[in-house]
Amino acid sequence: MSPLDGIRVVDLSRALSGPLCAMLLGDLGAEVIKVEEPGVGDDSRHWGPPFQHGESAYFLSCNRNKRGVTLNLKREAAREALWRLIERGDVLIQNFRPGLMEQLGFGYAAVHARNPRLVYCSISAYGQDGPEARRPGYDIIMQGTTGATSVTGDPDGSPFRSGLPVCDVLSGMTAMQAILAALFARERTGRGQHVEATLLGATVAALGNFASSYLVSGVAPQRVGNSHPQIAPYDLIRTADGYINIAGGNDDIFRRVCAALDLPALPDDPRFATNAERVRNRAALLAVLEERTTQQTTEDLMAILDAAQAPAGPIRDMAQVLNSPQAQRVGLVQELAHPTTGMVRMVDTPLRLSETPATLRLAPPTLGQHTAEVLAELGYDAATIAAWRADGTAV
Repeated sequence: MSPLDGIRVVDLSRALSGPLCAMLLGDLGAEVIKVEEPGVGDDSRHWGPPFQHGESAYFLSCNRNKRGVTLNLKREAAREALWRLIERGDVLIQNFRPGLMEQLGFGYAAVHARNPRLVYCSISAYGQDGPEARRPGYDIIMQGTTGATSVTGDPDGSPFRSGLPVCDVLSGMTAMQAILAALFARERTGRGQHVEATLLGATVAALGNFASSYLVSGVAPQRVGNSHPQIAPYDLIRTADGYINIAGGNDDIFRRVCAALDLPALPDDPRFATNAERVRNRAALLAVLEERTTQQTTEDLMAILDAAQAPAGPIRDMAQVLNSPQAQRVGLVQELAHPTTGMVRMVDTPLRLSETPATLRLAPPTLGQHTAEVLAELGYDAATIAAWRADGTAV
């Protein structure tokens, strides 16, 4: 048994935030039906390279555990098929620009009237209303407009976006949490509801101490590179052959770091005696630490810091991470059979439950792979399905 056995999700989303949300619900056992435009499909199908036998690595990363259907929603027959899906569904996820679902006839009010138990999830950049609601919001744009870029990068250089699609991922995971809460509430009330996640709200919430610093001080935090504005040492530090991250989260840990680096007197220096003083004197502190760390390799430093139970870590690339002994031990990479690529390798679900485990069951679908199968389940006969395929209603 999986946690969401018996839950059907209608996934109308594309790109990353919505598909990630739907995929995680699928990992938890929900039946997810991904609805795409015939001949075009999800934007991320075209984002690459790399591609594996024509399938985008980007699309493969966020669309497992789904069946794929194509419907041309400009056709009345296709819209009626979507209504059949919705009436049998428990969750609908959409991340179209605000107002478009209403124009298509599938806004929350209309859907709630037809299926009051359905949880309707809207994901957008800025929200459903307000002066910026209609602006498009790709991740790079939202990293800038949420303030995330303003605190990322070298203080003497230009702002940097995070290499990770943080706004999309945060909003997708926030949407999943809201959907799960709404399904739990439905167990008590019998009714679904409209839940919303925004890239703006999810990312600002994740700014955490940065946002709080401004609210407390009235001063907007600035870029501090690989350092932490409120903890020291919490930095990327040079070694003889590269770099290492060291996190001295409290005075006791700082003493362990100093002992491991054979700097036992450093914690008694008034400049470094407390975290606040270390933050104020970060440049001097890093100079002392790097005088020692640049004399040893990253591997040797990791050994002595691990022995001292001092938090530290190397800088790994994707190959090193995904092939590491720890990744292999916990099964971070899994394989699924795919109709085009043969076997496709992907990162395992991050959701771990001991009694009702999340599972990887279906590889990401090819465009329209399950259209005929799903339409038959909705009550359409073979002749109708064939006619729709011929005229482009559902391919």
